[in-house]
Amino acid sequence: MRNMGARRQESPGQPGSAQGDGAGSVKRARAVSYPDEMDVPAAVVCARCGESECICVEEASRSGVVMVVPWENERAGDPFGSPRNGLLRRLWATSRSTTFEAEAFFELMPDGPIAPALRFALISELFASTGSILCALPFLAVLAPRWLRHVALDPVARELAMRMLLLAIPSFALLLVVAHAMHGLALERGARATGAQPSGKRALRFGLYAAGWDIVIGPIGAVVLLFAHGPRGILELLDVAVGVPGRASRSFLRGTYRLDGGAAKGALSHAYGVAIVATVIGAIVVVAGAVAAAIIVG
Repeated sequence: MRNMGARRQESPGQPGSAQGDGAGSVKRARAVSYPDEMDVPAAVVCARCGESECICVEEASRSGVVMVVPWENERAGDPFGSPRNGLLRRLWATSRSTTFEAEAFFELMPDGPIAPALRFALISELFASTGSILCALPFLAVLAPRWLRHVALDPVARELAMRMLLLAIPSFALLLVVAHAMHGLALERGARATGAQPSGKRALRFGLYAAGWDIVIGPIGAVVLLFAHGPRGILELLDVAVGVPGRASRSFLRGTYRLDGGAAKGALSHAYGVAIVATVIGAIVVVAGAVAAAIIVG
């Protein structure tokens, strides 16, 4: 399994023993790695109910297997990691997992701190926003060549345009991060409305890591996949990009709140409503900003 780590639960007693010492008593996670069993998840049973498919509300994961998030697998003391585990590698590996392996990633995503997920979302959206603006330049050259020529040749207009661009990119990135976070929290609110146990922290992590979609599905992802896999990579991207938010949301609800099928529809409807409102507001802000920039620079 790519980018996954099998976690097996063990209690402090004998290996594999279960001690029912109260509600929520489960064997704590310990990574296992057997050369002959790398592709087979560890057999896991809950110490409370004794089932491999745990139905206890206290159990954090349905099967005891959790996803290892590449972004958080950073070597201590080295902010850029090793050459095989550098920032850009971890950024791309995590973004690719959130897109091409969306169901497994978000269903098995573990609890964890918010800070690394927030850093991932901010960096992802900065890259995605920059790529989108660069991709728009050829279209501007076709649709508004005189305006673009004026900005390029006039020193005052060029300086003003650069300043506005430096402000627009982080602002747009922050807007996208907020929209993704709202999507995750909307799923949390919808799930709680059905009577599910609260898990706001994990819902926020879901929204923040979902920002990886914007890198892979955007211009940067298309270029990387084209160079890495040729036209086949683009075809695979087009195939997987359709419906990623829905598949990821359903998997997240199933893995975190035990909501599936009809039980998840209410939470999904609530999240979609919030996403539509956020998208409309974001579009208005972007269009207003673009019009203001054109008026000022022109």
